[in-house]
Formats: sequence, structure tokens, C-alpha cells
Amino acid sequence: MKLNLYVLTPKRIIWDCEVKEIIFSTNSGQIGVLPNHAPINRAVDMGPLRIRLLNDQWLTAVL
Repeated sequence: MKLNLYVLTPKRIIWDCEVKEIIFSTNSGQIGVLPNHAPINRAVDMGPLRIRLLNDQWLTAVL
């Protein structure tokens, strides 16, 4: 199963790809999202964005 991940800035999309999992920071802590996760609407806080790609490789970006 896959997720469609879009990372947006006010000016453009900086990431657009299918992934297996994401972990990101919010003002109330970290959240992990897997396919079929309940819908959420959260502001992303500054911190690491961990992305698990379809080949199971992990990438980390700093937001």
C-alpha cells in the first residue's frame, strides 16, 4: 500500500511522490502516518520529516 506525499511551500510543491510511511512533528508531538490512516488535518511543526520510500529506504528532511 502507498501514500501520495505532497510537501508544499507557499510558492510551489517541493516533493511529490508515492511513499510507504511518513513521520513528522506537530505542536503536540510526532505523528506517523501509514496507508489507510484516519484522515488528519494538522499543522506541521519545524523538525525532521522522515519519509519511508517504496524500496524501504528512509529519507530525512528538515522542515
